[in-house]
Amino acid sequence: MEQFTGKVWLLGDDIDTDIIIPTEYLALKTVKDMAPFGFSPLRPELAAKIQPGDIIVAGKNFGCGSSREQAPEVIKALGVRAVIARSYARIFFRNAINNGLLLIENDTLCDDVKEGDEITVNVGESIEYNGKSYPISSLPGNLLDILEAGGLVKAMQKLNGISVD
Repeated sequence: MEQFTGKVWLLGDDIDTDIIIPTEYLALKTVKDMAPFGFSPLRPELAAKIQPGDIIVAGKNFGCGSSREQAPEVIKALGVRAVIARSYARIFFRNAINNGLLLIENDTLCDDVKEGDEITVNVGESIEYNGKSYPISSLPGNLLDILEAGGLVKAMQKLNGISVD
């Protein structure tokens, strides 16, 4: 079982893909170029403050809106280790997994946690915060394999014995 600890960035309900990465930045050449503009309609300063290993905690319907793959790619490029939300838009959930971004569903953490606090995630088991344990569901093995490989393309390359540097 994998365990990690990270600083929390707290967001609300219905964080759509236009908030995660606004349309006008999709024309930039790379996801790395887009990353500084992540979440800019909601909190222009947020992308610059996120550090590798940080965790986003949000309410319901995270990733709603368009099916743009750049949304989970930008979150991953910012160094976010995981997103924990009440619920996700289905296409965003699959795009995130396919890009190697861990998503966790939990109904109550977003009501209890404070921005800037640290939480510990025991993947597939629980989230630990302020002495309380929040149970989480485990992901199916095939999705864990994709996450562990860093995304669907890398997982398929590994499965097929293809080495890409």
